[in-house]
Amino acid sequence: MVLTWQDGAMPRFIAPLLAGATYARWLHLLIGWVFAGVVLMIYPGTYRKGLAEILAQSVAVDAVLLALVALVPAMRRAEGVQARLLLVPDREEDIAAEPSRTWADRRRTAAWLIGRVALGTVTGFASVAVLTAVYALLTGSDTAFAGLRLPHALGRFWRPLTAPVLLFGYGWLVVWAGRLQLAMAIGLLSPSPAERLAEAELRAERLLERNRLARELHDSIGHALTVTVLQAGAAREVGDPAFAAKALEVIEETGRRAMDDLERTLVLLREAPDGTATENPGVEHLSSLFDTARAAGNPVDASIDVPAGVLPGVLSRESYRIVQEGLTNALKYAPGELVSVRIAVRDGRLELRCANLLRNDSRARGGSSARGAAPGGRGGKGLRGIRERAILLGGEATAGSAGTAGTAGRSGGGAGPGEWVLAVRLPLRLGS
Repeated sequence: MVLTWQDGAMPRFIAPLLAGATYARWLHLLIGWVFAGVVLMIYPGTYRKGLAEILAQSVAVDAVLLALVALVPAMRRAEGVQARLLLVPDREEDIAAEPSRTWADRRRTAAWLIGRVALGTVTGFASVAVLTAVYALLTGSDTAFAGLRLPHALGRFWRPLTAPVLLFGYGWLVVWAGRLQLAMAIGLLSPSPAERLAEAELRAERLLERNRLARELHDSIGHALTVTVLQAGAAREVGDPAFAAKALEVIEETGRRAMDDLERTLVLLREAPDGTATENPGVEHLSSLFDTARAAGNPVDASIDVPAGVLPGVLSRESYRIVQEGLTNALKYAPGELVSVRIAVRDGRLELRCANLLRNDSRARGGSSARGAAPGGRGGKGLRGIRERAILLGGEATAGSAGTAGTAGRSGGGAGPGEWVLAVRLPLRLGS
């Protein structure tokens, strides 16, 4: 198959010569040549000196000067940003844009600067020589560069035909010089192992933060919607104006707390520096959560044996969310049943237990939800979120019927009413 320009394709030996990346890299090469030329004009100069002497002194001066400049930490960042813009790498992450932090970074930066200027100088001199030769070929003059003249063997007929060939060869010289410069940048300006590790840790932290925000939204908004739906349904069924007024009051209060939770989450998403939202709720705010559950029709028997100031802030906040999810499950699957909540500190661990009686029509929750899937395939994210919270805090969480809560993967079994238990154990010292 023959590719033609009309087909939208271009021969492989022509396409690189017309690519924008080639000319961006050419500009990057010429910057190194201009630097060498400026230094040469200042010192050692060219007056009454031979070419060999000029080159020897220029190389020595440039190498020393570039090595000293590479000691400045910001130089690595400046070179990385410039290389990303002009060398057009396939992936910008292959070239670091961070300041030097170690002596190894400084040594690599020095090698990059010296190699860049050297390659750029060769390319720059080649550019002038080729353009001079092309001018001489097209005009028939004997114009020379650096003492080099065109051979007289080229007749008048061949000179104009030789110019395009010379330009074509020079174009490919620029293409390969740019590719070599890019390879040098990736080899010498690439992120160090420490930087790659820091980047990986940052990505992991961002992923964990996203998961945490998802859990926050699921727990707080899910709880609020559950209470709202139950209260609205009960008010419609009962038909008592006094009961309806109380239900509306509970819905209003629950919605207000959900809006506060949503505002806190949005502040985190927007990374607002002032943090205008209210403080995250902790164990001390559980009483209002219990009142909401009682107003929804589920009696709550709560016992909180936690001395003041014992719980770290993160444990207090996570405990609130865990109890909130336990109450939400009880409201969903065992409406009207007693919910028992026990929170205590024993042997250097925080123990949370949320239990409620199961009705006959909701006993499947003990097995399937314990494995992370609610009846009918809906939900289960709350229990998975609780386990994730517990694992991140160095603890453990189990959920299931009273006989299997310790092995939260097996079904409850039996025919009569049973008790469903959510048990969480967290160390007071994080990471232990």
